[in-house]
Amino acid sequence: MQNPDEDTEWNDVLRAKGILPPKKEAEVTEDQLTELLEATIKKKTGEKDLEDMTLDELDELEDDEDELVLRQYRDQRIAEMQLMSQQAKYGSVSEITAHEYVQEVNKAGKGVWVVLHLYKQGLPLCALINKHVTELAVQFPCTKFIRSISTTCIPNYPDHNLPTVFVYFEGDLKSQMAGPIVFGGMNLTKDELEWKLSEIGAVKTALPENPLKKRQIADVMEASLRRHDDSDSD
Repeated sequence: MQNPDEDTEWNDVLRAKGILPPKKEAEVTEDQLTELLEATIKKKTGEKDLEDMTLDELDELEDDEDELVLRQYRDQRIAEMQLMSQQAKYGSVSEITAHEYVQEVNKAGKGVWVVLHLYKQGLPLCALINKHVTELAVQFPCTKFIRSISTTCIPNYPDHNLPTVFVYFEGDLKSQMAGPIVFGGMNLTKDELEWKLSEIGAVKTALPENPLKKRQIADVMEASLRRHDDSDSD
């Protein structure tokens, strides 16, 4: 019988299909760690063993190791901060017209998610989503949030499709949400909209689960209590 822990292409296929369990990582023993540490020290000290080093040499070695670790960590953090600075260049909602659509959406750039809200003034749900979008733009500055009056962006756009949210990635339409039913009406929370966008990929949410589930459970419990109170009054 073939060893399931062997490194073979067939075993990789079986693991990918869930027939075999994931391959166990080889455990590193304490002796191996010690040998690795000693080899690193010898390389840095010219093949000198720890027991042959003076206290001054040991202190110097410790300082060098600490400095190397700190330098590597600092360089890593600088690189991460530079990348975040390049990506986090939005942070607010921009109002666009039809003439600006191509530049703001189709030419947004490589790796850029764009969330476009089409709205109409005077519609409460549109105003609510504008409020949520404004907060989300600050929370997710790497995502480009824009909005436009529906008929300004798309002539004769029907009111019954409002509010509408289009989501693009690198200029391509990835998803659209149109009409009050899709958003759950005026009960829509910022977290629920955030979750919807995260499922599409437009934002990276830290929410542990869909917040709509909690509200639905609360609604069911409230309805059950009302029925119980009504039966008692009868």
